[in-house]
Amino acid sequence: MREEIVDIERELMLIGRYKELASSAAPASERRLERGSSYILLSRLEAEGPMSIGQLAQAFSLDTSTVNRQTAVLLRDGLAERIPDPEGGMARKLRITEEGVRRVGGEREYRIQGLATVLKDWTPEELAAFARGLAHFNASIEH
Repeated sequence: MREEIVDIERELMLIGRYKELASSAAPASERRLERGSSYILLSRLEAEGPMSIGQLAQAFSLDTSTVNRQTAVLLRDGLAERIPDPEGGMARKLRITEEGVRRVGGEREYRIQGLATVLKDWTPEELAAFARGLAHFNASIEH
C-alpha cells in the first residue's frame, strides 16, 4: 500500500476523533443538533427543497429503512414535516421546518466558528488548497 494513502487514513481517523471530542466538550446549550445525520439530512432538505425518503436514500446511498429511522428523529423533533408531493406525485415528501432551518443554521455557524479557530493561522492559499483537496476527495467518493 502506498505510504501516502496510509498517512491519509490516519489523518482522517484523527479528524473523526477530534470531531467527537469537540462535540462532547461543547456545553449542552451549544450542541445544536444531536446527531450528525440530522445535520446532513436537514442541510440537504434546505438546499434541495422537499424530498421523499427514497430520494434522500438515493442521494446518500443509504437503505430506505436507515433514512426512515433518521428522518423519524427529525419529524419527532419538529425539524422536518411530511407534506404532499408539490409536483403531484404519490409519495409524501419531507420538508425542513422553520425550526429546522434555525437549528441547521446554528449548527453550521458552530462548526464554521470551530474551523475558523483551528485554521486561524493558515494562509488564504493554504485554505484554498485544502478546500480544493477536500472537494476533490468528496467527488471521488461520490463517483
